[in-house]
Amino acid sequence: MEDKEMKGKKSTSPASVSETEERAQMTVKEGIINSFEIIKQVESGLVELARSTVSDTIRASGTVANEAVTVAGDVVKGVVAAAREAGTGLLDGTKSIAKGIIIGVSEVGGDVVSAAGRTTREAVKGAADVGADVALVARRAVDGVVEAAREIGGNVNELSKAAVGGAIEAAGSIGESAVGAVRGVMMGVVSGVKDLAGAALPSREEPKAK
Repeated sequence: MEDKEMKGKKSTSPASVSETEERAQMTVKEGIINSFEIIKQVESGLVELARSTVSDTIRASGTVANEAVTVAGDVVKGVVAAAREAGTGLLDGTKSIAKGIIIGVSEVGGDVVSAAGRTTREAVKGAADVGADVALVARRAVDGVVEAAREIGGNVNELSKAAVGGAIEAAGSIGESAVGAVRGVMMGVVSGVKDLAGAALPSREEPKAK
């Protein structure tokens, strides 16, 4: 009787356990790699969408100098408008959008420095409007500008300062806590972040001595 019960049971040898673990690890590994590939494709698509929107719009208008910065802001506003309807998760693509904007402005000979400031400014304002993480969106936007600056061979430090300045300026219109949060995530991006943050805050009048 015991022999029959033993025959009916499947033995789990160390070898079979090891094979099962290896298969599980391989499945997870392949799933993660595939997921990253999908993310890369999405990010690349967002960069191209922003780039083509900016460059095509500016070329169609025929007024590069006047339109470049305005269009940069309009593209970000479009992303924010979509986030209002589809959810704040759309703002996760802020980095790619910012990168595409700067590349697009550069392609048509626009003012990339002003565009950098306008892009991050609108991104921060938009994040606050839809209740997203202002500091996180600000950092992603700045990172996108920095990546674009390297790709187009621009002045990375100058564009970084403009981007950080735009983000902190927008945070200043939201409140001191927003400035503190944005300043915190920007430390290390460019020098002088503390001074930029101080300039963004409204000046306080010293109490008069009685």
